Amino acid sequence: MEIFDLEVLRRNLTEWAPTVVGAILTLIIGFWLIGWITGLVKKALKRSQIDQTIRPFLSSLVSVGLKVLLLITVAGMFGIETTSIIAMFGALAFAVGLALQGSLGHFASGVLILVFKPYKVGDLVKIGGGETGSVEEIQVFHTILKTLDNKKIIIPNGVVTDNVITNISGQGIIGVELTFGIGYGDDIDKARDIILRVGKECPTILDEPAQAVVVAELADSSVNLATRPFCDSSDYWATYFYMQENVKKAFDAEGVSIPFPQVDVHMDQ
Repeated sequence: MEIFDLEVLRRNLTEWAPTVVGAILTLIIGFWLIGWITGLVKKALKRSQIDQTIRPFLSSLVSVGLKVLLLITVAGMFGIETTSIIAMFGALAFAVGLALQGSLGHFASGVLILVFKPYKVGDLVKIGGGETGSVEEIQVFHTILKTLDNKKIIIPNGVVTDNVITNISGQGIIGVELTFGIGYGDDIDKARDIILRVGKECPTILDEPAQAVVVAELADSSVNLATRPFCDSSDYWATYFYMQENVKKAFDAEGVSIPFPQVDVHMDQ
């Protein structure tokens, strides 16, 4: 009985050895080829005009697809029906899809973002119900923002597409909205000239479109002057902070007041 079992074992090893060796070699060579092809795809995408936001998504998609085909091919070498494997993958995908409906929604939203490009990596945006920052990365399920104070905000893509998207810097140049309040007893024309002078001295403000200063509101405690100097998108915060600081200094130097909230009370005798 033991001799018979050894003979059967030898016969099975002899029969399956070439298939096993062939499958192992196929896996080794296949994974090497997939890595080589994926590298070529990455280089081709880098040389093309395709947005850098989409390149990692496409290259990873190619890699995963080729690996699935390789595993199906190796399974076929052992006599396994590939149609059964494909059907099994389909059923598994359906079950996972039911369990991960929310994640699939974020995936679909990520695809929409990549296709319609409401923003790209590097843009300064306000998304996800009010979060503001520079787009650091657009992943399959999430968009990652980097805030001015170096915080990392991860927003699900479904939340992004369900809210208003404000691309602050996507146009190349941007107007910096600024409001300066002066007292009712101060000279409007003098304050306007000061704001325009500080704007001309700011190294990041563009000559065109030209800066203007208008009376935006006669508020309870102040006359509010509004201005919107334009700068390159990357200089938004530098321009904002420069104007805030230097207009205040110029107002102080030339006797223009910035009033505190106040209420005039009249008493009848």
